[in-house]
Amino acid sequence: MQLPPTELTDLGPDRREALIERDSGVESERETVRDIIAQVQEDRDLALYELSSRFDDVDLDRIEITDRVAGAAAAIDPAVRTAIEEAAANIRTFHEEQVPTDWRANFDGRELGRRFRPLERVGVYAPGGTAAYPSSVLMGVVPAKVAGVEEIAVATPPAEELHPATLAAIEIAGADAVYQIGGAQAIAALAYGTESVDPVQKIVGPGNRFVTAAKAEVQGDVTIDFLAGASELLAIADETADPDAVATDMLAQAEHDPDSSVVTVTTDESIAASVRTAIDEQLQERDRAETIRAALEGSQSAILVADSMTEATEFAEAYAAEHLSIQTVAEEAVLDKIDSAGSVFLGANTPVAAGDYATGTNHVLPTGGQAKLVGGLSVDTFLRATTVQRLDRDALGDLGETVMTLAKTEGLDAHEASVDVRLADE
Repeated sequence: MQLPPTELTDLGPDRREALIERDSGVESERETVRDIIAQVQEDRDLALYELSSRFDDVDLDRIEITDRVAGAAAAIDPAVRTAIEEAAANIRTFHEEQVPTDWRANFDGRELGRRFRPLERVGVYAPGGTAAYPSSVLMGVVPAKVAGVEEIAVATPPAEELHPATLAAIEIAGADAVYQIGGAQAIAALAYGTESVDPVQKIVGPGNRFVTAAKAEVQGDVTIDFLAGASELLAIADETADPDAVATDMLAQAEHDPDSSVVTVTTDESIAASVRTAIDEQLQERDRAETIRAALEGSQSAILVADSMTEATEFAEAYAAEHLSIQTVAEEAVLDKIDSAGSVFLGANTPVAAGDYATGTNHVLPTGGQAKLVGGLSVDTFLRATTVQRLDRDALGDLGETVMTLAKTEGLDAHEASVDVRLADE
């Protein structure tokens, strides 16, 4: 397999661009997705039945299947149920720490504050069908429940028989409505509604490029979390890193998708070579070896050798990884130099897979460099903040001249008058 360690300073502009400017694939699917969305808006449920048959090869008996979730947890393997329950509990505990508190404070007669209220109805897209992604269900539904969202709908791709673990996760997480629809048509249905699907205020959750392109199209009519592309990992390693551990993290993220971007930057040439060797040894044992190989051989993946840790961290900041693994002698010092990352994994005992499933942090994270702009899914995703204010008479008097002067400067005499009328008797 071609994945030779490369000096970071030797990267040409095209190679560097391929690593830094990662494409979510949205633009290439926009036209197709527009047609799907238009069909759902026009034909509603009929479109969902037709599109499910066309794209998923499933003839639906119905779209809403909320009743099928009841008792699903009791019907699966007890070990799987326990794992889902423990993961859900950890996710709930972590996100409960994020819940903000309403506050008021007095600033010389100006009583000011903020209050937080949840959205009323949100949609969680959960990849699935015949495959099982219970973790994606938990990552979307549990934070919304913690935030206090009144109604949470889950859309997951249809199958002749939906995976029991997905249904169990939906029950354990506590979703209120479940629809067996997938792809761009699911996003359209959640955004605009059909006879069977009530529209939502916000759509969250990962999906393929058609799902992502659909989220881009409906954005504005409904809010979304962000546009997520293929999975990403950037590992920073020094001479103390375990090459086998670094290699396993690279393979773990590469097995998601041939477009996954997996990069290791190390300050030690021997570590780079050892990681490369470990990849070859481990790849033979992986079930999804073909997918992994495609991801590793793509221009979006690399093993890089940096001249210094400063050069490595500068690259990491430019890369803005979805998952950032730091396996160095001084992880905190390295982390202090990096501001942009979706989720950070510190030390040799913190595999990215632990955060994907069960530490409690959220695995719905920004990709394609968006970590420079936004954070991952959280309780904040499902809340609205409102500012609150009350002035006493003296405070209005103190502010009056400032407000009226600025209003007059902007040519808004009604603004000026609204203050002047209250101070006229002074």
